[in-house]
Amino acid sequence: MTEKVLMKGNEAIAEAAIQAGCRHYFGYPITPQNEIAAYMSKRMPQVEEGCFLQAESEVAAIHMVIGASSTGRRSMTSSSSPGIALKCEGLSYLAGCDLPAVVVNMQRGGPGLGSIQPGQADYFQATKGGGHGDYHMIVLAPSTVQEAFDFTALAFGLADKYRVTSMLLSDGILGQMMEPVDFSSLAEYNSEATETAWALTGTGGERPPNIINSLYIEPEVLEKTVLDRFERYAEIERNETRWEERFTEDAEVVVVAYGAAARVAANAVKAAREEGIKAGLLRPITVWPYPKAPLAELAGQVKSFVCVELSMGQMVEDLELAIRCAKPVLKSTRTGGMVHSVEEILAKIREADEV
Repeated sequence: MTEKVLMKGNEAIAEAAIQAGCRHYFGYPITPQNEIAAYMSKRMPQVEEGCFLQAESEVAAIHMVIGASSTGRRSMTSSSSPGIALKCEGLSYLAGCDLPAVVVNMQRGGPGLGSIQPGQADYFQATKGGGHGDYHMIVLAPSTVQEAFDFTALAFGLADKYRVTSMLLSDGILGQMMEPVDFSSLAEYNSEATETAWALTGTGGERPPNIINSLYIEPEVLEKTVLDRFERYAEIERNETRWEERFTEDAEVVVVAYGAAARVAANAVKAAREEGIKAGLLRPITVWPYPKAPLAELAGQVKSFVCVELSMGQMVEDLELAIRCAKPVLKSTRTGGMVHSVEEILAKIREADEV
């Protein structure tokens, strides 16, 4: 029997990062992700070449990640919604320098300081870049503590493979809840760091010096750099789009939800099935790249969709774009730190079934 460890989601993320080869963590405290930094402060000194540093601010932390990543080392930071907003300039610089890194966002209610309760209102910020300029991040959305562990390892592998930032987009529910974690799954999701011939490691007189830079004075050079980068993004869309489907084979109403909200939505779909409604669930695992193709295919089959979010409605725009508004999309939203009940989503499924 595989041995499992009961862990909080935040702790599982921190342990996965260490086991995946992260040796530089820079953070700043903010609820509801503080256990990540606390765990790292204990574990990193126990790991060879491990470095934990509590920065003086969120802005400092993300720029420390830039420095460590430029040497080719796996580096990470974490925060929650207001803190991620402060890191956005650094996220743009990471993209502009083509540096791999992992960023965790345990979302809370907003805007402003909002609340310390869970939310999903940072979807636009994560999937549309967040910082200035043309760029994307790979954005993974776990819905269980096991997935939080697994996807952290996956995030490092994808960041290295494509020289991009990978963001783990979660929320306060998953960060604070405890579930059993199987560490053996790491072998499936983790990968060794790829070639880092681009890194700043010192030349030893054996090669020309590398330059990591995001400033391009000549517009033709910057345009080519951005176009080349978007070719890489297109490759990511082709190869790394991930999603899960339940009961969609004969579904007439498909619920679309991610993260912790998808757990409630899954129970609502089961309840609808018990009432005789042919409901299904599509859960985006990558919210960028978004699973446009399977949703477009389902649009040719179903009567309607229900989009479930812990926000006033942000992912709904990607859903409508994916299906080219071919079918009605009903919203089921909670905000301010409130979470759906099964009955609330079920009521919206019933409404969608009558469309």
